[in-house]
Amino acid sequence: MIRAVFFILLLALFGNAQADNYDNSLSGKITDEKTGTPLAGATVFIPDLKAGTVADANGHYVLKGVAAGTFLVEVRYTGYTSRLEKVRISGATQKDWTLSASVVEANEVVVTGVSQATEVRKAPTNISVLNYRQLQQTSTDNVIGKITQLPGVNAVTTGPNVMKPVIRGLGYNRVVVVDDGIRQEGQQWGDEHGIEVDDYSVGKIEVMRGPSSLMYGSDAIGGVVNMMAPDPVPEGHINGNVEANYQTNNGLVAYHGDVAGNSNGFNWRIYGTGKMAHDYQNKYDGYVFNSKFKEEDFGASIGLNKDWGYSRISYSSYDLHLGLPEGERDSATGQFIKEVALDDGTADDELATHHDFMSYEPYISRQRVQHQKITWDSKIAVGEGNIGITLGYQGNRRREYEDVLAPDEPGLFMKLHTFDYNLRYALPDMNGWQTTAGANGMQQQNENAGSEVLIPAYHLFDVGVFAITQKNVNRWTFSGGLRFDNRSIHSEELMEDDKVRFTAFDKSFSSISGSAGLSYAAGEHWIIKANAARGFRAPSVPELSSNGVHDGTIRYEIGNLDLKPENSTEFDAGVEFNSMHVSGSLYGYYNTIDHYIYSRKLEAVAGGDSIRSSEDGDFAAYQFEQHDAHLYGIEAALDIHPHPLDWLHFKNTFSFVRGISSQATDSTRNLPMMPAMKWLTELGFNFPRTGKTLRNVYLTLRLNNTFAQHDIFSAYGTETPTPAYTLLDMELGTDVVNKKGNTLFSLYLSADNLTDVAYQDHLSRFKYLDYNYVTGRQGIYNMGRNFSFKVAVPLRFK
Repeated sequence: MIRAVFFILLLALFGNAQADNYDNSLSGKITDEKTGTPLAGATVFIPDLKAGTVADANGHYVLKGVAAGTFLVEVRYTGYTSRLEKVRISGATQKDWTLSASVVEANEVVVTGVSQATEVRKAPTNISVLNYRQLQQTSTDNVIGKITQLPGVNAVTTGPNVMKPVIRGLGYNRVVVVDDGIRQEGQQWGDEHGIEVDDYSVGKIEVMRGPSSLMYGSDAIGGVVNMMAPDPVPEGHINGNVEANYQTNNGLVAYHGDVAGNSNGFNWRIYGTGKMAHDYQNKYDGYVFNSKFKEEDFGASIGLNKDWGYSRISYSSYDLHLGLPEGERDSATGQFIKEVALDDGTADDELATHHDFMSYEPYISRQRVQHQKITWDSKIAVGEGNIGITLGYQGNRRREYEDVLAPDEPGLFMKLHTFDYNLRYALPDMNGWQTTAGANGMQQQNENAGSEVLIPAYHLFDVGVFAITQKNVNRWTFSGGLRFDNRSIHSEELMEDDKVRFTAFDKSFSSISGSAGLSYAAGEHWIIKANAARGFRAPSVPELSSNGVHDGTIRYEIGNLDLKPENSTEFDAGVEFNSMHVSGSLYGYYNTIDHYIYSRKLEAVAGGDSIRSSEDGDFAAYQFEQHDAHLYGIEAALDIHPHPLDWLHFKNTFSFVRGISSQATDSTRNLPMMPAMKWLTELGFNFPRTGKTLRNVYLTLRLNNTFAQHDIFSAYGTETPTPAYTLLDMELGTDVVNKKGNTLFSLYLSADNLTDVAYQDHLSRFKYLDYNYVTGRQGIYNMGRNFSFKVAVPLRFK
């Protein structure tokens, strides 16, 4: 590996000898298409080079010190439709731009799953993009919560701050989350193991639906969630932002600050975030004991952009203290109880008090999750091609505390170390063909440092080689590629009380993945897409060899060493329409997964649950099994924005997925944890300019209609039906500007579950917690009515 990187750097330096002989730049003027008025403050950005600039008062812009080559250039201005166009940069290159006024954003740049940055509308699959402004308008306690409004996207939840993405019915290790250029690795196989990313530090999110193993290897058969940091600030600027957020339901208090600068190609960024919340509440449960959390994050990056390309080093630290509700209640009153330590060294139960609910300190049982990450990302010009190198290290420490007599001693303590690498060469544009070839993967090591052990210590190594290409021919865009992967796992033996707790094993899994797709611009308004993809997922170590109590799920998990890798073959097609009055899309897909892995509750020989004993008591046993499976569904969106009433939007999104096993006839035919059908209706009002003081005023009213889920895996009590519910949400906000039009501060107000509906989401883990004998209700309900107040103050310097 070291030799390969050294060789690539030598090639890059050789190629730079020619690149440094001239100064490459891109300059021009940005104006209104109809009036010719200069658009001061419009931004020009080249995603592949992570470089951008801002137009001056006369609409002129200049972007110096960029690499030579053909790149997709993005031009944006608030209230105007973005322009995306391929530009060949060689020496001093001039390019003027005109933008048309519109409140409907029809163009977005995407970098997920393709060889180089491309337009969303030209990608052959269904990809959604949430920009920084959209992320700001969404009030959630977790970064994954920001994407659950998208068609086909849901989340497995463990309270308000732990969410795992589910795309087209596939979650856990079947969806790859990418942050800062590398795949996030932090024990994400667990129900209560969330994504260790600070939501305030994310500038853009791309969601790619369907098998994406071509770019990311094993685990991406469901899709990819790609989270990116904000773009570097323009040359000669120092920009910052200070935010504060308060939410009424759980008393959440959040604060965030960041500052970034750029001088002569040297750019830097520093940020910090703090969040804390007490127990949340709903109409049925009141305050949910121990659903509180505290979180502290910070990070920094430094980079350099020059004619030879760019290089950037980033560091982030995530620290979460999380309460894990167990739902235990007093049988006489139905109130939540807590375990307390007595003076005689024993423990007993007592009712949780109002003070306990209002405390911001998580109680037993609880987790502490620390995740540190350092990434080096570089792109070096070689002629008009480039070499990309991304190296990363992630250290994840996950502690679980469950003994009230020893509150500071973790029972479960896992240390995960992951080294990621990604080497790629983007060939020069050859007659419209854009081709990238490379290799990527990871090396991973897990250690156990606690008194309790759920999975063995192991070593894992991934390697994959791939080639991706894309070509535009008139109205057609073709893309596709091939990949070969190999994953090797070595698990260590563990002896306890002269018995084998974990058997040592060596496993190796290999597969070939690929995709082929096209998009066709059928006239000015229509885009037709079709894609076929083959994905691959190796069984995870917990699926292979778990043997212990998973406290967060309150069950005894048993692995299966005979598991085979999952192979996914998905066909999807769609059509998109965009006009002055109406925008919409319709996608359908069919996904066949060989050897689909799932966990089911075991049944005792005499009937009832199979019970396994441990130091913490007796628990129902679950074991991993597999069968062939089929998933199919549709995703639809419709946005009516009648001209000239461009400020009015009537949006509807619909998603449905059905998952079945091909080897069963009763309820075991239904795949577990399939999200319910969802229909979102929005009425939105957007006013880019309202007088001299307010800008970008918006008001959104949303009905979230979630249908009943009766297609469940009910055998062995694994799942129960979930009734339908409808939530009413509201969002309101504006920018307050001064006489020069500069933003003084931004306000974001929202109300979630405005009618205070008591409901349980089908993918909520709290749904299966203890039974309330007083009310006759099973488990814990989701959050009730919640108001959010957020203010953001921008800082701008030169």
